[in-house]
Amino acid sequence: MTRFLFFAAILIVFPTHSQKLKSPSEFLGYGLGTEFTRHHEVVDYYKYLAEAAPDRVKLTIYGQTNERRPLLLAYVSSPENIASLETIRQEHLKSTQGNGNSTKAIVWLSYNVHGNESVSTEASMKTIYELLTTKGSYLENTVVIMDPCVNPDGRDRYSNWYNQYKNTPHQVDPNSKEHNEGWWNGRSNHYMFDLNRDWAWLTQVESQQRIKKFNDWLPHVHVDFHEQGVDNPYYFAPAAEPYHEVITNFQRDFQVILGKNHAKYFDANGWFYFTKEVFDLFYPSYGDTFPIYNGSIGMTYEQGGSGRAGLGIITGIGDTLTLKDRIAHHFTTGLSTVEVSSQNAKKLNEEFKKFYQNQNFKYKSYVLKGNKDNLDALKSLLEKHEIQFGDLSSGSYKGHAYGSGSNGSMSVDKNGMVVSTNQPKGTLVQVLFEPSAKLTDSLTYDITAWSLPYAYGLEAIASTSLVAPQSNGGAVSKSMINPNSYAYLTDWNSLKDAKFLAELLKEGIRVRKTDHPFSIDGKSFERGTLIITKGDNTHDPNFVQKLQSIADTFQKEIVSTGTGFVDSGKDFGSSYVQMITEPKIAVLSGGPTSTLRFGEIWHFFEQQLHYPLTVIDDEYAKRVDLDKYNILILPDGRYGNYFDEDQLSELKDWVRKGGKIIAMGGAINAIDGEKGFGIKVKEKEKETEQINTPLPYEDAEREQIKDAITGAIFKTKVDNTHPLAYGYGLDYFTLKLGSSSYDYLDGGNAVYIEDSTKPFSGFAGSKAQKKISKSLIYGSEQFGKGHVIYMVDNPLFRGFWENGKLFFANALFMIN
Repeated sequence: MTRFLFFAAILIVFPTHSQKLKSPSEFLGYGLGTEFTRHHEVVDYYKYLAEAAPDRVKLTIYGQTNERRPLLLAYVSSPENIASLETIRQEHLKSTQGNGNSTKAIVWLSYNVHGNESVSTEASMKTIYELLTTKGSYLENTVVIMDPCVNPDGRDRYSNWYNQYKNTPHQVDPNSKEHNEGWWNGRSNHYMFDLNRDWAWLTQVESQQRIKKFNDWLPHVHVDFHEQGVDNPYYFAPAAEPYHEVITNFQRDFQVILGKNHAKYFDANGWFYFTKEVFDLFYPSYGDTFPIYNGSIGMTYEQGGSGRAGLGIITGIGDTLTLKDRIAHHFTTGLSTVEVSSQNAKKLNEEFKKFYQNQNFKYKSYVLKGNKDNLDALKSLLEKHEIQFGDLSSGSYKGHAYGSGSNGSMSVDKNGMVVSTNQPKGTLVQVLFEPSAKLTDSLTYDITAWSLPYAYGLEAIASTSLVAPQSNGGAVSKSMINPNSYAYLTDWNSLKDAKFLAELLKEGIRVRKTDHPFSIDGKSFERGTLIITKGDNTHDPNFVQKLQSIADTFQKEIVSTGTGFVDSGKDFGSSYVQMITEPKIAVLSGGPTSTLRFGEIWHFFEQQLHYPLTVIDDEYAKRVDLDKYNILILPDGRYGNYFDEDQLSELKDWVRKGGKIIAMGGAINAIDGEKGFGIKVKEKEKETEQINTPLPYEDAEREQIKDAITGAIFKTKVDNTHPLAYGYGLDYFTLKLGSSSYDYLDGGNAVYIEDSTKPFSGFAGSKAQKKISKSLIYGSEQFGKGHVIYMVDNPLFRGFWENGKLFFANALFMIN
């Protein structure tokens, strides 16, 4: 690892050789487009170019994937520019401070963020070769940064699968195996996350490593190369509405300039394309929108094909679409982008500087307070984005109150912070923190709400005044444990607390939790408080030392007490103070489950909670002895009739004996009903309105969105006496991704929506709002000695809804 970090920190420079550059086909030994190139072969070609043309190519390894594949950036420009690359970078970044006299255009081309959209990496090799041979004039005033494969793990998963299953020669019949990937396709990264939706949230190692380099450069132009369905023509800018309102007129206009130049080349070749449809510029975590909110001209280019297309496929109209065709299209738009950027370098620099100067947002500051662990988690994200923030320890602030959705005030006496739009990353701050982003069109490609105060469960005020920070925080005090105490107590209200508990359990330390508030030694403790007694851990002579070490690691405050006799509440020997059962967890994967939703669970356990789980594939799940586990997680998905009557009966017997099911999203439908458990789908209310005029055909899509909820934030009620809601207040802001709804349970409703169903942020159709009225969000049903936990909304969505994760931890640890 040390060696890797050393090489990742430097630019790789190879000896100069005067020679004719080999084309990708010459280097690889096969015609480009006749095979899928594995990632290590792509790396070899880029290394070869850096060795053969070191005066025009610099190669850097900026990180590695979960599966240890390298992540590369190639800097391509003229010899003069490469020789002064660092000077160019520094001069360019001065523009963010209103200074500098940069004259170079910075163009960043990102390929293959979706692994099975595999043509783009192939096109990247042709593009860099042409830039170094026939298109060198573009580079005189332009630095091109190329990431040949953002998602190497997904790409190799796809290319290896395709090379294994393709016919020889390849078969163009779409019914052939080579055109039909299995459940775990190549789109996602190792943890089945969609990296094209992670630019803002930075939950994945690829994103975390890439953002450091992106912030080093902040390019004028960023292109994300994709593929779409086989039968779709090529898509390029300008994008569809809605555009976020912070997007400048120049950013809009330059997309048109680029689009017209692309069209010129496509028209000359008779290629079909479309613009201004489907792909909008709103959700902030895409490879087009995130760069836009950092001053770039951000764009998505979409070629028809994707994992279905292989080396060639018959389309719906009977044409044959080949990999060579797909390469030609991405190659053309890539070169066209560099060409237009080079021609407009002066204008790009002028407008980039203006972007960072002309910021006159309604809200000048966002004041936040709340759980320290959640604040710290938010600060960690902001630091990765190089967003400035400060601490607050006192004061009263007025503005838009996130909790009520109207004007109000908030007092801060501790654990406060402020984030201002008066900074270089002010536009990004505005987009990530604004209470509700303005929608110019309700037909969108992704979620319509994401505001970070809601996502992190913090009280917040959006202020029209500039609020100055009061301090930079203090040093964390170390909690020293008294080795002679009767018991050790610590709070439970964040994911960090769950990580602490998980580590204790892995180390064999026995832990209790209280189901009733209590006070002892003059201090008060809430439900869920962890109680670690000496008497429970006499089996381990190193118990105190282990507890101290783990507390230090997680910076947990431990309160020591010499007695189990409480001042008020329940004593430590009460039935309200139960031992936490060590979870032995299995999660279903494969066929009926969504890869993305399964991946969120997998990532949560391995990279956040750091607690073991067993992955059981649906192909053999019915042969597994569930008695080896006490928790079974059923991820969201499309289960259909996956569980037949006999299997449901076996599941019920397992729960009755003490097992626990956590059913998420679509999995709930697989176990509800008369032969399943007690939860019931809400009955749809009968339509009362009369249709007096037939609906025009072209309006059908807009009529359908009345039933849709496209990622909107709703305020819900919380019963925080329920173990599933320990650590929460009386309200919770949930991110709802659809209109699926269930009746209240007979008992055990931990989180639920009442009559008010207007979203606090984002779009929800009028019919969908009626449907979710008086419906369950999270709840549990006792069944014999066991429990079934229902999670209608997804608390782990894309790994970024930080305030939902404690619900999931409560499901694991707090319900016995």
